Amino acid sequence: MAEDKIKLYIDNIPVEVNKGETILKAAEKAGKYIPTLCYLEDINELGACRVCVVELEDPTRIVASCTTPVQEGMKVKTNSKKIRDTRKMNMEFLLSDHDVNCTSCIRNEDCELREIAEFMGIRDIRFTGEKNHREVDKSTPSIMRDPDKCILCRRCVSVCEKIQSVKAIVPDGRGFETTVNPSFYDLLGDSPCVYCGQCSTVCPTGAITEVEYIEEVWDAIFDPNKHVIVQTAPAVRVGLAEAFNAEPGTIVTGQMVAALKKLGFDKVFDTNFTADLTIMEEGTELIERINNGGTLPLFTSCSPGWIKFLEHQYPETINHLSSCKSPQQMFGAVAKSYYAEKNNIDKEDLVVVSIMPCTAKKFEATREEMSEDVDYSLTTRELGRMIKQAGLDIMNLDKEEHDKLLGVSSGAADIFGTTGGVMEAALRTAYEILTGDELEKIDFEQVRGLKGLKESSVMINDMEVKVAVAHGLGNARIILDKMKNGEEYHFVEFMACPGGCIGGGGQPLAASENVLEKRMNAIYDIDKNKKLRKSHENPYIQKIYEEYFEEPGSHKAHKLLHTEYKSRGI
Repeated sequence: MAEDKIKLYIDNIPVEVNKGETILKAAEKAGKYIPTLCYLEDINELGACRVCVVELEDPTRIVASCTTPVQEGMKVKTNSKKIRDTRKMNMEFLLSDHDVNCTSCIRNEDCELREIAEFMGIRDIRFTGEKNHREVDKSTPSIMRDPDKCILCRRCVSVCEKIQSVKAIVPDGRGFETTVNPSFYDLLGDSPCVYCGQCSTVCPTGAITEVEYIEEVWDAIFDPNKHVIVQTAPAVRVGLAEAFNAEPGTIVTGQMVAALKKLGFDKVFDTNFTADLTIMEEGTELIERINNGGTLPLFTSCSPGWIKFLEHQYPETINHLSSCKSPQQMFGAVAKSYYAEKNNIDKEDLVVVSIMPCTAKKFEATREEMSEDVDYSLTTRELGRMIKQAGLDIMNLDKEEHDKLLGVSSGAADIFGTTGGVMEAALRTAYEILTGDELEKIDFEQVRGLKGLKESSVMINDMEVKVAVAHGLGNARIILDKMKNGEEYHFVEFMACPGGCIGGGGQPLAASENVLEKRMNAIYDIDKNKKLRKSHENPYIQKIYEEYFEEPGSHKAHKLLHTEYKSRGI
């Protein structure tokens, strides 16, 4: 046996693993399931919940499998009576201080606590003493906290600190009085939280969830005096199927459109249309800054969580941000001007709903600078619930197409849904506008992939354009700090969430790197199979400029499609 290999026995099954691996990993290799609640590989490995305990022989002892390294010859029991009894007792302790009103909980279909309690066969909770009761925190338009459902696993704390580097929430208090609270604030809405929702994707219960606007949208649909339209973000079409137990990365664009029409929306449009519009405006802005000595690098402005992070943490760099609204907000602005005027619809009777992979988009829709653009922003998860409430079997619906004009887009718009996509879409257009030549190779593979930081350069005419891509706010901080130390770029794409929008805080849960890769590959497949693959070649984008905006960067375009950002302090 190699010196870096360890042989041990899991329930008498011999297994060989690398030295330094944990018992949990060895059990996985042996095909043995061990339940976990607090564990997140490389992020939150505390052994705090004590649900993953196993029994060791010689000497006999009980240890947490997620934190205990393997040893040569170790004999492990994962399902002995002692372990079953210990796990049950530990789970009952967790449940004894948990709000178990599961029927009305937003996470009742995908609650890890409930699933593990069922796995253990828990039917009664013996410990029914005093319970903590704390008020629900509804101080933000994006994220809601229910401390009575928190099991103190600290997953949210670790993700916020280690992945996002925001540290908006921390454990507070001791013993029975311990809670997870906003850092130095009573309410999340007063804190520097960026509403990215990554905490909600790792929470094993309903303690942190998106703020739900499903009933408000139903009310608008049922109101005969309202004209209700909906836009769908690119990442939703490769994530929605997971809410219906389909394979990650399953593309359901046509079925999603059909479902939305059956829900009662008057028109089903595509955020991709205004993603193409964003490229025209942002690409023009980049070209103007390069040609006229403007502030460089230009930062993308599509991710509202990233923008709020910058406003709190690096306000001195706000002038690097593109003034473009995000595609969500551009769509709302276009809908309530161009679309409303073309169809003789009173703006007061027009309701714009967006389906986004993002919880921060809910906050973005309420920003005072552009609060009139979008009325309700729903997550992918919320759309999944609406479809189920309507009794629709989305996977078996006949495919339908988005409505024209605001539903036609290029493949460049689709790749907005993954990290590096905005950069690639912008380069496709900027290159051809600046050089006047057609791109020989349209795929900029150097900015693709799930690597947290990507740096490259592209020759446009005689200029070497230096670009960078960062996803996850911890990686954004690295780029910004490199700039402080003198690193120079021309264009930088930032996305708040790991993987970009495919890993957004409003997507179906449990987005491992494997899941993100499948969603990302699906996004690129959509792009590859589109007839149109460049934003500036979209005939409907050309049409809206001819009829309404005149040209990219015009006065009217700036009035409706651009905005300003501000310092928020920490």
